[in-house]
Amino acid sequence: MTDDKGLQAAPEGDRARASQMSILARFFKATELDTRMLGMIGALLLIWILFDIFSGGLFLTPRNLWNLSVQTASVAVMATGMVLVIVTRNIDLSVGSILGFVGMIMAVTQAEILPALIGFDNPVTWVIALAVGVAVGAAIGALHGYVIAYLGVPAFIVTLGGLLVWRGAAWWVTSGRTVSPMDSTFRLMGGGPTGSIGATASWAVGIVACIAIVAMIWNARRQRQRFKFPLRPLWAETFLAGIGCFVILGAVWVVNSYYWPIGIVRKYIEANDLQIAESDLLIAHGIAIPVLVAIAVGIVMTFITTRTRFGRYVFALGGNPEATDFAGINTRWVTMKIFIIMGILCAIAAAISTARLNAATNAQGTLDELLTIAAAVIGGTSLAGGVGTIVGAMIGAVVMQSLQSGMVLLGLDTPLQAIVVGIVLVIAVWLDSLYRRTQH
Repeated sequence: MTDDKGLQAAPEGDRARASQMSILARFFKATELDTRMLGMIGALLLIWILFDIFSGGLFLTPRNLWNLSVQTASVAVMATGMVLVIVTRNIDLSVGSILGFVGMIMAVTQAEILPALIGFDNPVTWVIALAVGVAVGAAIGALHGYVIAYLGVPAFIVTLGGLLVWRGAAWWVTSGRTVSPMDSTFRLMGGGPTGSIGATASWAVGIVACIAIVAMIWNARRQRQRFKFPLRPLWAETFLAGIGCFVILGAVWVVNSYYWPIGIVRKYIEANDLQIAESDLLIAHGIAIPVLVAIAVGIVMTFITTRTRFGRYVFALGGNPEATDFAGINTRWVTMKIFIIMGILCAIAAAISTARLNAATNAQGTLDELLTIAAAVIGGTSLAGGVGTIVGAMIGAVVMQSLQSGMVLLGLDTPLQAIVVGIVLVIAVWLDSLYRRTQH
């Protein structure tokens, strides 16, 4: 009797499991969510929860999350370019050194060269310094790209040489001196109380972002109707819009919950001759300017990779280089443009990093190349080429910075932090290889 009951119960259990799987499968099919991306977000949330528990509730505070967003900005910017590099089966080991060199050039420009010509803190100082940095970054990227694409030297060797050359060049520019201070307007790109947009503007940005999400989903539905493609159910569209808006407005609420430190509030009261107690004046930081810069870069890079001919060429080159070449695409020029873009993004990251430190040092950007590569790989960019997303790389940057920030809160030594980052990078590549095997 027992055996018969067991035999009868087994099919019922199988049917129940099959029913559950079919519901889940229907959900993912209707919403078209990337399960790999969801897994990464789940891992990020798990990391946050564990660090918050072990740090005694210090990790998931508005202050730490705000600082985490600012610290992530420079690596996130470079990670968007690293996606293109790795997608085409190349690598760039020099991005940290380029950041350090370009940061030093921008610092010398605004702290030593321009003051003799137009004075310190001139309204155009930051524009000139940033333009010089972007031009230098683009030139370095063009040099790397030319040697790789037209002279046939492997990207690994070229950028490994660049890692050494540009780190040494950063020292050579000032003979090892630290250059400071930076232009006051330039410093806004580094964040801080004055380098944030405040509560009202942050809510405005959040609302605009929500409207943009709804408009994008609605436009995508119209395009599908126009070309007779299958449509997502309305409940799925509503779910995606709701989740997107919830995440955005939740993030705005968090950054608006982090108020100026009491010392800065005191100076603000004195400077404006206000008759109010320090404890009664709560001024929210809001979204930091470097975070807005990183988001803007992410939007532009997403557009380039998904909506332009160049973006299609990049993924075609990574998927099948020989077929792309036979199709008449100038693969050498595509490769060179990728490294030019990488150089420009390094310059933007250098501006953020230099502004945040209010100085340029010779150690600036050290090991950032590893964090950038790890962010791209963790974000789903395959080292085998042809696969990668900008959003995934930026989330990967948040994962890497979360690990570092959490380890600092726990008081772990720097060498141990490096060990953890190295292990995470190896695990990410291993998981990528497993994922590609299961897809085939």
